[in-house]
Amino acid sequence: MLMLPEDHKQAAAIERRRRFEEERKLRIFNPRHRLIGVDCAALEQQIAEQKAWKQEQHRKDRAFDEQRIHNAQIALLLEQKIEEVMFHLGEKRRISKDINKFRDIYQRPENRREFDLYDPAGLKKSLPARLMDDDPRCGPSSAQKFFGEDLGSKDRQKAQRQQYKSWLEQQIIERRAADNDRKAAHRAYAEALLARDKRACELEGIEQECQRQLSIANIRFNKALAEEQALQHMLDEKRELEDKWADIYNHITGDMLTENPDVANSNFGPGRKIPYLYKGMTPEERDNVRKEQLKQIVENKARRKAEAQLEAEWQEMINGIDRLAWLQESQLTRKQRELNKKILEQNKQLSKEQITNREYTERVVFTNVPTAEYYNQFNTTTR
Repeated sequence: MLMLPEDHKQAAAIERRRRFEEERKLRIFNPRHRLIGVDCAALEQQIAEQKAWKQEQHRKDRAFDEQRIHNAQIALLLEQKIEEVMFHLGEKRRISKDINKFRDIYQRPENRREFDLYDPAGLKKSLPARLMDDDPRCGPSSAQKFFGEDLGSKDRQKAQRQQYKSWLEQQIIERRAADNDRKAAHRAYAEALLARDKRACELEGIEQECQRQLSIANIRFNKALAEEQALQHMLDEKRELEDKWADIYNHITGDMLTENPDVANSNFGPGRKIPYLYKGMTPEERDNVRKEQLKQIVENKARRKAEAQLEAEWQEMINGIDRLAWLQESQLTRKQRELNKKILEQNKQLSKEQITNREYTERVVFTNVPTAEYYNQFNTTTR
């Protein structure tokens, strides 16, 4: 075969491209050259940026999931309230039943105005073009009579107008009944919402009143405790002052300063005697001792009575707090139980949906298994 100069140039160009491709393969498919011939600092920076981006995406996804869960809980609570109202009133079920009943009675296919256009038995109901040879409907040319006019058009139009009028009247009546039912449902729903809001306001008022009573009881208890502490402090100060005055008096009236011949009195305090010099109590001393004992008995009775009253008030307040705490704990437990039940139902529904999606993926999507020929087509060139 004779080759022209252009053929030699084209062959040289092809050979040059083939050689360049082989050299490119050696560079690209050589792991040592590929790993050592890159910028490690740039790769580390890219890795750090990729990690930061992934962390940011993870944070955004977590925030979005939390917000989605919160919105889902709010939507579930609102849907439950609406379903409870509609369940108590029974409007939703009754309206659906009335709509289905209306469709079965007044919106049947054979009652529609255009039913004759797509009636499957229309041809069976219509008459053929010719019943007999002397059919008066046929013209002289053995075809239909082409008179060019509709002889029964007036009667037909009159009947159509009457039919249109009856249809419009029936639609007006049905529309009014539907509007009345819808207004009644909206009115009942609004009344239910008002009742619910009123009950919530009443519960909030009761809770605020309980908090106020508890605060008043705490204030009273703190006030009584402060008064008792102040009284005890005043009594301690008075007793200490009396002790000081008694000590001063004993020093002043002692035998060493006054040279009292009545040496039977002891220096340890008023009313104390020296045993080996004591001759007995005087009538005045016995009367004073008896009066002091009676006074101490009265004071002890009054103190025990006050302590018993304070203990009874404190116990009553503790019992009230316990009852309030038990009621609040019972309410929180009931709400938590209802929330757990809703979450369990939602998880069951999600589990069913996931199982359905996995079965659909395994049976429909992942049916084409790749062969070895599919994998062998990769990494054959550098382009």
